[in-house]
Order: sequence, then structure tokens, then C-alpha cells
Amino acid sequence: MDKQQEFVLRTLEERDIRFIRLWFTDVLGTLKSVAIAPAELEGAFAEGIGFDGSAIEGFARVQESDMLAKPDPATFQVLPWRGENAGTARMFCDIQMPDGSPSWADPRHVLRRALGKAADAGFTFYTHPEIEFFLLKSADLPPVPVDQGGYFDLTPHDVSHDFRRTTITMLERLGISVEFSHHEVAPGQQEIDLRYADALSTADNILTTRHVIKEVALSQGVYATFMPKPFSDQPGSGMHTHLSLFEGDQNAFYDGNDPLHLSKVAKQFIAGLLTHAAEITAVTNQWVNSYKRLTWGGEAPPYVCWGSNNRSAMVRVPMYKPTKGNSTRIEVRSPDSATNPYLCFALLLAAGLKGVEQRYELPPGAEDDVWALSDGERRALGITPLPGSLADAIEVMERSELVAETLGEHVFDFFLRNKREEWLAYRAEVTPFELGRYLPVL
Repeated sequence: MDKQQEFVLRTLEERDIRFIRLWFTDVLGTLKSVAIAPAELEGAFAEGIGFDGSAIEGFARVQESDMLAKPDPATFQVLPWRGENAGTARMFCDIQMPDGSPSWADPRHVLRRALGKAADAGFTFYTHPEIEFFLLKSADLPPVPVDQGGYFDLTPHDVSHDFRRTTITMLERLGISVEFSHHEVAPGQQEIDLRYADALSTADNILTTRHVIKEVALSQGVYATFMPKPFSDQPGSGMHTHLSLFEGDQNAFYDGNDPLHLSKVAKQFIAGLLTHAAEITAVTNQWVNSYKRLTWGGEAPPYVCWGSNNRSAMVRVPMYKPTKGNSTRIEVRSPDSATNPYLCFALLLAAGLKGVEQRYELPPGAEDDVWALSDGERRALGITPLPGSLADAIEVMERSELVAETLGEHVFDFFLRNKREEWLAYRAEVTPFELGRYLPVL
């Protein structure tokens, strides 16, 4: 037994932990949990906990349903909302087959494989997400935001302010560092930015943060949603994600002699993201509703381009601390906060590394507001659109060797099948828009 496992078992006894929740996600990023007693944990570390994989979205067919959830002791945390006495802790799990081999359907394993490929090339991949979401008065329809605030607004006794303070306190008690939090542009819209960390830890932290946000909202009598665009006339919720590669202690994206302080590796990485942007969009923006956000405008990027400090571009080079080498990074603005972060990060990394491996040339950056350009002007600049619907995104993804290789055959096939079913169900639905527009006149 390693030292981390010993620490967990000792902490259970010292802090009177009565339940351990083992967490993992299905292919779509839905959090799953099974609770075990402390007496079972040593066996779980050694052999895993068996479960029916065929009952989990995308995990297995009935004839190959037996799977094991093996807890990762490095992710152990006590859940602060469960009380100090007879408490509850959680750990994320790696999913294994009965023979002990990794399950190819486990999103965490998909990211581990991608990170392993980066490590073979000498890189460590760091991410820093800006998680946007809406606070609503309830889950009832139509949705009603809890406030009428705007960007950075703060009013006395504001529900949003108290909510963010409680949420951040919970996250810090879970060992998750928060860099910023504030009210976003739309009424009821919030943002919580997690401090940068290695991509696997960040993906775990995103899942934990989404759960904590839901728990705190429930305790305060409001409802939190990560739906990309719940309001037709307001911006949607994105997850702008800052990325960097390190070689040991050195930021591989930094070059002090470049006007933008971007290294050749950084430029090739950006070129990879742009070249493969359309192919990975079905995963970074995986819901029918995701495309309502991308096509609405504002700071949601519907076009494939990059720019220095340009918030209308899909990939932005922030210029907050241009002379601080370790702060050099790029920001991808297309993903939304309802993505599966394991798959999302794996594909962002794979696309960028493909650019580095193949030495892609970075096209000129977009310095203008891309939304303000005409279609002809965008074409002249070589700026192409992202997929405009889930159907378009699926069509591009299914032809992508990069996505198939990164996700693995099982996840790739299931994801496409599930998303085709979602699109067909959406197409068959008669919407209030159609009834209101056509019923009175046709």
C-alpha cells in the first residue's frame, strides 16, 4: 500500500468519516457516484468496486458489462457540506476491466492517454478554466434569473454575491483554489475561475466545482444551470480555457524576443487548434443548445481565427503580464461549461500537439472585431465558420482521424451515436417558436 492510500485510511479514522463516495463520469460528463463504508476502502484500493457498466452511458454492452471503479487516493477530500461528525469524503475513480486493464470508455483514461503522449514529447499540459453559469429563482419554466445585475455588478445583500462567497469557501475547503469570481454580463449569470493546474487535476476540479455550485444553490433555495444558453436575448455561458505547455519548469509557449512573446511551439500549437477546430467542436460544444450560444454573437466565437487580446477571436493571446514568462498562455473561447472536461482537454491538447508535430504555419491574426466584418471580408482573410449546429459538428467529427485516435474507437463511436440521436429528437420537436410564428397565419 502506498503512502497516499495510508494517509486516506488514517484520515478516515481520525476524522470519523462514515461514507466514501467514489466518483466518475459517463462519456457525456455526467457525474456518477457510489458510496462505500470505510471498511471496504482497503479492498477498493487493491481490487476496485464492481458495477454494471452497461447501465452507464457509453461504457459497455450488456455482454461485457462487468467493470471496476478503482479510487485514486490523490483525489481524496472530505465533503464540507456533509458536516464534521460522521462525515462523507469523495475520491475520483479510474475505471478498469475485470482483468485490471484500463477501460477505453473511461473519459479520465482518454485524458490520461493524451497527457501521456504529451509527456513522451517532453511536455506537461496546464489549464485554467473560466466557468460561467446562471443562477435562477427555481427550476420552473420559464427560467427567471435571481437578479438583474451586469458585468462585475455588486449590490448590497445580493443573492449572487452571497452565493459566490459560500461556493468559494466550499471549494477552498476541498483544496480547489479559486482565482476570480464575479457577476457576468447577463442577469443571473456568474463566473468562477479556477487557478491553473495540470489538466487532469483541473478536469477533476471542474466536475467538483459544478457539483458544489449545484449543492450551494440548492441550500440557498435557488437553481444553478450550466445550460449553454437558457435565454434567447442574453449571452450564453462559456468556459474560456487558458492553456500552456511546460518543459520542466520552463513555459514552452514563451519567447521574450517575439513581439507577442510567443514561442514557435506556441504558434504551432495555436495553428493546430485552428486547423482542427471544426473537428473537435462536437465535443467542446456537445449539446444542441450549445450552438445557440455560438451563433448569438457577443463574446462567443463562431469563427475560426486567432488574435492578440481580441475577444472576438476563437483563440486569444492574453496580454495581462506580457513580460512574465510563466504567465504566457493562450485562451480558447469556444468551449462551454457543459462539456465533458476530460474529453475537451484531451482534444484541445491533441489538436495543439498535432500542430507542433507537423509544424503547422500560423496564419495572420485577426485584429478587428470578427463579428463586424462582412462574409466577404472574412473569406478574404481566410476566416472560416465553426459548425453552426450539432448536426454540422457531427458531420465534421465523424471524418476526423485526430478525434477518433484521441477518443479511442469505443468513445468515438458512442459519442457520435448519442449525438445523432439527440439531433434527431431535436428535429422532431415542434417548438414554441414555430407555434407562435406559424399557427396564427398558416
